[in-house]
Amino acid sequence: MTSGALKRGIKSLPAGSQPGVSMKPLSDQCSEHQKKSAGEMPSEETRTAAPGNGVTVNAAPTRESPEQQNGTVSSPDVSSPVSQTQTEHQLPSSTPAPPAQPPRDQWGGKYEFLLSCIGYCVGLGNVWRFPYLCYRNGGGVFLIPYFIMLFFTGMPLFLMELSLGQYGAAGPITVWKCCPLLKGIGIGMLCVSTLVCLYYNVIIAWTFYYLGSSFQSPLPWSCDALHNIPFCRNKTNITQSPSEVFWNEKVLGVVNSKGLHDPGPVRWPLALCLLAAWVVIFLCMLKGIRSSGKVVYVTATFPYFVLVVLIIRGATLEGSLNGVAFYLTPNWVHLADAQVWNDAASQIFYSLGIGVGGLLSMASYNKFDNNVIRDTIIITIGNCGTSFFAGFAIFSILGHMAWRKGVPVGQVADSGPGLAFVAYPEALALLPGSVFWSILFFLMLFMLGVDTLFGNMEGICTAVMDEFPQLRSNLKHKTLFLALLCFAFYLMGLLLITDGGIYWFTLIDSFSTSFGLIIITLFMCIGISFFYGVNQFCQDIVDMICRCPPWCTKMLLYFKACWVVFTPFLLTFILTYIFIEMYRTSLRYGTYVFPTWGKALGVCMGAFCCLQILIWAIVAVSKESGTLKDRFQKSIRPLNSWRVNNINTTSQEQHVEPQRVEAPFTVNLTEADFTAMNWEAISEA
Repeated sequence: MTSGALKRGIKSLPAGSQPGVSMKPLSDQCSEHQKKSAGEMPSEETRTAAPGNGVTVNAAPTRESPEQQNGTVSSPDVSSPVSQTQTEHQLPSSTPAPPAQPPRDQWGGKYEFLLSCIGYCVGLGNVWRFPYLCYRNGGGVFLIPYFIMLFFTGMPLFLMELSLGQYGAAGPITVWKCCPLLKGIGIGMLCVSTLVCLYYNVIIAWTFYYLGSSFQSPLPWSCDALHNIPFCRNKTNITQSPSEVFWNEKVLGVVNSKGLHDPGPVRWPLALCLLAAWVVIFLCMLKGIRSSGKVVYVTATFPYFVLVVLIIRGATLEGSLNGVAFYLTPNWVHLADAQVWNDAASQIFYSLGIGVGGLLSMASYNKFDNNVIRDTIIITIGNCGTSFFAGFAIFSILGHMAWRKGVPVGQVADSGPGLAFVAYPEALALLPGSVFWSILFFLMLFMLGVDTLFGNMEGICTAVMDEFPQLRSNLKHKTLFLALLCFAFYLMGLLLITDGGIYWFTLIDSFSTSFGLIIITLFMCIGISFFYGVNQFCQDIVDMICRCPPWCTKMLLYFKACWVVFTPFLLTFILTYIFIEMYRTSLRYGTYVFPTWGKALGVCMGAFCCLQILIWAIVAVSKESGTLKDRFQKSIRPLNSWRVNNINTTSQEQHVEPQRVEAPFTVNLTEADFTAMNWEAISEA
């Protein structure tokens, strides 16, 4: 056989295939994927038979050359038909093998992943934010825009993140090998996650403080405490309740600060609580998902137990039905208000944790054939059901609190930290056995906060360790990295536990997950749908699920329509409204109005996160060659390593001999062949 015949044989490969990449029917792919999920590795060499020429080409795995990174592979160079033995002697034997990647962990079982995701999504926002938004936006009528936003933005984007992470088996940055132009989305997610972790653990520190204070009888924020008697007896001249005094003076110290420009000294009791919170996070994450996956069996289920107990207890209290009626009574006029729809969308993003990278990272440790569509439905519906369920526990007790005070329910309910650390502790103090109920409630808040922070920290750690794989293989280096990361967060968080720390907390909370997060998710949706290709993305999901049930296929059609049309449209609408409101309204905490420079600083935080998309897109285009159009087209092509990223790397030591077909000649191609001269040059010679 001449080299020209060999060239013609390889040129007759199907369109779109490359030497060394086998084209298999879907049934074969399913079997292979099932083997991967069982811990088996595919063969190190992939067999490609050139049709009609009787030659088998065994291509050894190669490192990515610059040509391969752009989705192209140089033609192999074979000067003459030689036997396998001769080829082995003639080709360089010192070709370095690709470095072995450290193995990635996998979840111990599907329930660990489900509980971790539910714990990540079901957080403090379900307890203090959703009930408040419900009664502020028309009670039960708020559920209409809430579930519309869930089905057309929340669920599609949730599935997109899970699918990307599971198929690519990579974190928020490395996963964008599927479209290098969009690498900035992963960097942006990392920036958002950093800001969220910075302030979220401060909430856990507050919870620690209240939990420790709950082991006192009477409770320090109740009217039974001696120092609170003046506040409870002379209600006509006192503007603050005992719980407000405890929150503002004892916990925050905000009365000693004049504003954002005057943070004041660090409050050391809170500093110790914050240190304890970061130590807990460090210890739980030290062993990776093998450790945190076991912790969630307690932290993700305990809050449900507490909510059930609180609902039963609240139902027995006088006035509880007034609170529930206030929570659910619909006011249909609110449906015409754009603010209601914006609140519904923001709650979906806030609650599901979309666009922060935690979901993507946790899904990257799944088995390749895990059913992501089923998980998406279970987690999203479970999370939103928990929000609705928690409202009954909250407002039944707030109804009792309003009955005791003789005021409308609307005057005792508050939003954000005010609901969790002012109104609710005051309501608990009115219950018989208040110490027990207070301990139970703040223990629940601690569990909710820790689970959410696990997901955010996992997003950061996975992104860094995917970029620097040596951290995974060296426990000492990984421990040092995690310790330094937690300590850095602790030092930065000290600003938020000063006398004026609540102002900085409000600023970061308001802008970290505002327009920057919406822009990141909008570009993720557009990039996957139009650059990577929505059809290819749907096929990737089918490849993972393998024997896709009929209902999954129908659901994919619905998700496909959302990714292409409905989700981008709704995200654009929300983004427009956010910019209008941000310009028209001022940022406040209580009676304090944030200065213009403070609001500008918050806008810069959000802009810094989403500008990563533009910066890294320019970097990706500048690395390519050719005209601007060519550079753009090359930068949206998946890298060759994207297709093999889904291999289960836990069994890298296993090797399987390649299958061979009987043929007159067998040619083994190594890395040298793929980087040598083109076939045309050989034929001319």
